[in-house]
Amino acid sequence: MQKRSNFSSKLGFVLAASGSAVGLGNIWRFPYLAAQYGGGSFLLIYLILAVTFGFTLMVAEIAIGRKTGLSAIGAFKVLDKRFSFLGVLAALVPIIIFPYYSVIGGWVIKYFAVFLTGGVHTAAEDTYFNSFISGTFEPLGWFFLFIALTAIIVLCGVEKGIEKVSKVMMPILVLLTIFIAVYGLTLDGAMEGFVYYIKPHMSDISVKTVLAAMGQLFYSMSLAMGIMVTYGSYMKKENNLESSVRQIEVFDTGIAFLAGLMIIPAVFVFSGGDRSMLSSGPGLMFMTLPKVFDSMKLGGFIGCLFFLMVFFAALTSAISLMETIVSIFRDKFHWSRKGACLFVTALALVMGIPSSLGFGPLSFISWMGLTILDIMDFLSNSILMPIVAFFTCIFVGFIIKPKAIADEVKETNGKFKGEKLFTVMIKWVAPIFLILILVSSVANTFGIIKL
Repeated sequence: MQKRSNFSSKLGFVLAASGSAVGLGNIWRFPYLAAQYGGGSFLLIYLILAVTFGFTLMVAEIAIGRKTGLSAIGAFKVLDKRFSFLGVLAALVPIIIFPYYSVIGGWVIKYFAVFLTGGVHTAAEDTYFNSFISGTFEPLGWFFLFIALTAIIVLCGVEKGIEKVSKVMMPILVLLTIFIAVYGLTLDGAMEGFVYYIKPHMSDISVKTVLAAMGQLFYSMSLAMGIMVTYGSYMKKENNLESSVRQIEVFDTGIAFLAGLMIIPAVFVFSGGDRSMLSSGPGLMFMTLPKVFDSMKLGGFIGCLFFLMVFFAALTSAISLMETIVSIFRDKFHWSRKGACLFVTALALVMGIPSSLGFGPLSFISWMGLTILDIMDFLSNSILMPIVAFFTCIFVGFIIKPKAIADEVKETNGKFKGEKLFTVMIKWVAPIFLILILVSSVANTFGIIKL
């Protein structure tokens, strides 16, 4: 049996887990969903769901990891062999996400380099982004660089690599986000966007708003990917699990809120209040925002800081994805960290190349109008993640029972303040919501409903 690595402290665990949770989903997905679904109304619903639904799933996953000392593929099998399939499904999620996520990470490094070298006007051109991603060797080069940076950190291990990097990157990320958000609010006309973003309107609250906010929790909190199970397996018994989860939630939700505060008012100023400018997907970050920065005083400098912040967010999430995959292979085949890292790096490169080339040489490959990258995203986020989360709820709620998780949480000081909420959510509320998310995500992709 290999000796299990550990985070050296509770702070190290919280920052690393927060680093995993804080990623591209917080920086661009949260703001455009908030803009699309009523600003303050979406924000209010998201906060309620984060402290109930999000709290429940995160406690369950971290507790399963700490209880078994294993990554997802081994943890579920140890607790009940009938649920071995759940560990396999959970393991598939990061294996699918990491390659295409790294392709986008490469785009972020490219834009940081462009802004760093004074190319704000170039990046703001209408055709720049599409021209870049439709290339062959340049997008691949940035993708390879992002993978290499991630692999080096994971190769250094849990304490010397992941924890050390998280302790540096996460405070810098927070400071950069606050600085850019405050600067954006000083622009003429920004307060209109600010009020829209923070003021709830009951007329904007609908089933679609709730489903959109619920779906965002997966992206935002690294749930149903095996990541929190893996990080939980590195958590020491003396660290308070419940308070750690609360701190991760505050960190993650705080960054998502600040990202909205940073982007929505600035885009409002640039567009004269046109909400359609807050488009979904890469369009917002790589096409609209460069135009916003180009129109600002000090826009080149602010844009450079923005893409540095996005790079930190993307890298910390990629580290957690890769570490989860490395941990899975190490637990399954008893490989060394070095061997597992090299194998996962090679696997990610091979799997990621089609996603990178899917906008250029391989653009003829599509399904339902989706590119290769979009197909990978749909498969992992819209299909596998809700299924993994649903079966995790069934597993905890009715197989090992909520008491097994509660006992693990109480290991530190004998207390679990949110135990009643956890039990009700994991057994009854969360499974129903998860089925709704799965059905609505698939129906939205096939054009049956429009979210």
